[in-house]
Amino acid sequence: MYAIDYEDFGTPAPVNGAATVTVEVDGRPVTVPDGTSVMRAAALAGVKVPKLCATDTLKAFGSCRLCLVEIEGRKGYPASCTTTVAAGMKIRTQSDKLLQLRRGVIDLYVSDHPLECASCPAQGHCELEDMAAAVGITGSSYTGGAMHRPMPKDESNPYFAFDPQLCIVCSRCVRACDEIQGTFALTIQGRGFGSKVAASQDQPFLDSECVSCGACIESCPTGALTEKSIIGLGQPERALDTTCAYCGVGCGFKAEVRGEGADVEVVRMTPDRAGKANHGHACIKGRFAWGYATHSDRVLKPMIRKTIRDEWREVSWEEAIGYAASEIRRVQAQYGRDSVGGITSSRCTNEETFLVQKLVRAAFGNNNVDTCARVCHSPTGYGLKNTLGESAGTQAFDSVMKADVVMIIGANPTDGHPVFASQLKRRLRQGAKLIIADPREIALVRTPHIEADEHLQL
Repeated sequence: MYAIDYEDFGTPAPVNGAATVTVEVDGRPVTVPDGTSVMRAAALAGVKVPKLCATDTLKAFGSCRLCLVEIEGRKGYPASCTTTVAAGMKIRTQSDKLLQLRRGVIDLYVSDHPLECASCPAQGHCELEDMAAAVGITGSSYTGGAMHRPMPKDESNPYFAFDPQLCIVCSRCVRACDEIQGTFALTIQGRGFGSKVAASQDQPFLDSECVSCGACIESCPTGALTEKSIIGLGQPERALDTTCAYCGVGCGFKAEVRGEGADVEVVRMTPDRAGKANHGHACIKGRFAWGYATHSDRVLKPMIRKTIRDEWREVSWEEAIGYAASEIRRVQAQYGRDSVGGITSSRCTNEETFLVQKLVRAAFGNNNVDTCARVCHSPTGYGLKNTLGESAGTQAFDSVMKADVVMIIGANPTDGHPVFASQLKRRLRQGAKLIIADPREIALVRTPHIEADEHLQL
């Protein structure tokens, strides 16, 4: 349901795909890695197979039955998302029978779904709407029935809303919470028409184990899970590339905005699927804590005051810079050249930090320059330098996916670097060992489906 136009291949690429096979999709030959799904092979051949429960950020599930295909020599209509290719396979994605089956599936979906698309927060970005149009369904033939999910909207979370009436129970949100975030806060509760997405023990989202990472929102194919910023501000007009500065992971984002010039405003922050550090995932801070950008208290023009008792006075940039320069000269004249210095925030870019030290050395005439990053991390840097020969990280975050043993010393990734922690938890669920040396019992000592092999409370 995102305005950013990512190409979705339906299922992930196979992990170990060195060998290749060649298949035909609607008469088009395509060579793909062995283990590739039929759906992904079709997408790589330029053929889009209708789907609702499938997305290339999650494992194949095969529940919506919309992606059925015909395979020469096989009986029935296998789901293309859960069927892997074989050498010489001939696949057909379009036929009268397949269209009939898909229309039947969509007909059932829309029979239990509100059709007020014009007022839906996902208007124009709803996969159910797109799939209905693709198979020629404009309304349900099952009229007069009652909605099976007439539950009230859950607006307890300050950042997003969940509308059960718009939910098609595709389980993408549940799987995203499990596979990507690793919190396991969501589940499918009930059976048949009584099935519904529930948070924890059928609690409001705010009271559940949900950590507001937003993975469920990004995976939702309808407007069931929607950011409140979209509801309040409307759909964005364009996206700008940026990097989150809240922690050292360096998550790539698409800042989706609307308006021009001074009137531009952020509508939402979407994690970039091409981000090398986060691969389309985010945490609550990066995804939702951007309100300061347009907050009414934000200082947008220079202001000065002569004493702490004075009121702030708006001035021009020329006056502000001139006043700051004159005060620095006055202090140095009275107390000496070394009486002033500069310290930068760890949120500054390397370029900004470089300019501050240049100002201090060239204009102030001393070497009184520092950064809070050194104050916080000098023991870490010293230890790394003496043990590894380098005072910075020596591996990419992705390298944890190849580790057999992980040792955490005095760190708390789930709080300090949440997106990396999600990646680490995926590796631990695959069988890697975890050793924690920390006097505290951090979350990773015991968390859903994970327990540290050793906790050294040193």
